[in-house]
Amino acid sequence: MKQSIFTIEKNEPLTDSVWKMVLAGDTSAITASGQFVNIRLDGFFLRRPISVCDYDAHTLTLLYKTVGKGTQYMATLSQGYQLDVLTGLGNGYDTEKSGKTPLLIGGGVGVPPMYRLAKNLIAEGKQPTVILGFNTAAEVFYKQEFEALGIPVLVATADGSMGTKGFVTDLVKTQSDYSYFYTCGPEPMLQALSDVTTTSGQLSFEERMGCGFGACMGCSCETKYGTKRICKDGPVLEKEEIKW
Repeated sequence: MKQSIFTIEKNEPLTDSVWKMVLAGDTSAITASGQFVNIRLDGFFLRRPISVCDYDAHTLTLLYKTVGKGTQYMATLSQGYQLDVLTGLGNGYDTEKSGKTPLLIGGGVGVPPMYRLAKNLIAEGKQPTVILGFNTAAEVFYKQEFEALGIPVLVATADGSMGTKGFVTDLVKTQSDYSYFYTCGPEPMLQALSDVTTTSGQLSFEERMGCGFGACMGCSCETKYGTKRICKDGPVLEKEEIKW
């Protein structure tokens, strides 16, 4: 974990409720896709945990949804504003277990960490397929960015306004040759994927957090191997250790 000051380079809407923020600063503590950052906001007691979409040596890209007062405040911040950010939080995805043809599944605001994961897997010579799930076409974001990576991208919308009508699980059932799976999204989606997937995999959990680095125990959950903290021991857990 590292505490640094980041400067906003860009903060723009992708949909009615999803925003893209690009920050300039020290990203050296980020070591794996699937990790998150914790942002201090003036006037708010708790930091806001946001998953990492992408990063390089000098910039950090976050995609966030304006669902509460904190993220709504973030959407008002402009270029040049400085933020106190904790980076390098969480355990991230382990790409060594992926096999040759992994399946990446993102639902709603669980989509962002799939982007950097896809880039990492491609760099390792893997051939990932991406499945993205949304309620409606108006909520779809980052589809073109995934397609620009040169990999198959499948979209499911609950109302059928784009791609396959239904859920990500419906598209997973059409895939028969994947070697492993990675996913992030709401817990009901994660549980449904655990039931329909035919391989092992890694699931990233969304959870309310206090400190974000394992001190307060506020995001603890029970696994088959004992109590784990989503912020410190997660947010990524393996399919076989989860107790539903």
